[in-house]
Amino acid sequence: MTNLLNFLTPCPLNPLLPLLVYLPGMDGSGELIKFQLPELSVLYDIRCLSIPLDDFTDWNELVEILAKLIHNERKLLPSRPIILCGESFGGCLALKFAAHYPDLCDRLVLINPASSFRRRPFLGWGASVSHWLPNSLYHLSTFALIPLLIESRRVNSHSRQSLLKAMQSVRSSSAIWRISLLNSFVLEHLPLHKIKNPVLVLASGSDRLLPSVEEANKLINYLPNAKMVILPNSGHACLLESEISLNSILTNEKLFMNLGSSPVSSLKE
Repeated sequence: MTNLLNFLTPCPLNPLLPLLVYLPGMDGSGELIKFQLPELSVLYDIRCLSIPLDDFTDWNELVEILAKLIHNERKLLPSRPIILCGESFGGCLALKFAAHYPDLCDRLVLINPASSFRRRPFLGWGASVSHWLPNSLYHLSTFALIPLLIESRRVNSHSRQSLLKAMQSVRSSSAIWRISLLNSFVLEHLPLHKIKNPVLVLASGSDRLLPSVEEANKLINYLPNAKMVILPNSGHACLLESEISLNSILTNEKLFMNLGSSPVSSLKE
């Protein structure tokens, strides 16, 4: 088990604010939330989980390491709320963590969680092909994924380059390992009934990679206290879009306290 997983502190520490822990997508870097940080850091003290480029930690170990990191934060300030925010791959990790350690987070945010990955066999086939590619060709193959990950009209060139850089930073062997983790992820095997705290599921309506709205509908039926917000025009990597403000979404939901009578809302963009 690697011991190199850690929390990054991308903004100045502010112990007076609620703690928001971001769990990244397949790149594992935590870099791709940087475009949301100027607004988020006004209301939250932020940590980003950083997964090494050559990491081969399994789900159980990832959950245990994350539990230790969050427990250490909670020991420092036991009374402040902790919001766990997982995107794509990180959404699966957030679900596993919250199902096994429901008392270590107060709110859960899932952004296009990749919990439906195993039901998209063509993604697994692509991974099996990439297994045989040398690193140079593997890096070239990442260009083909960009149209699946973003709604190009909503992502500027700087954000697009950041996404490509993050994708290419992961070694092919590590990417294949993380894909194997997603292939082994079975939502129905988790004790989701243990997650009593409010959960907000963000689902992109124009996600070309995964059926995010369909999966979000499934999740809010499994989770006792969940609400879905649809981002009708967004792609899978919605946090890269200049029109999307995660801070505004969380503020509008009032930290998910007012879940109201309707379990679904659609964000006007």
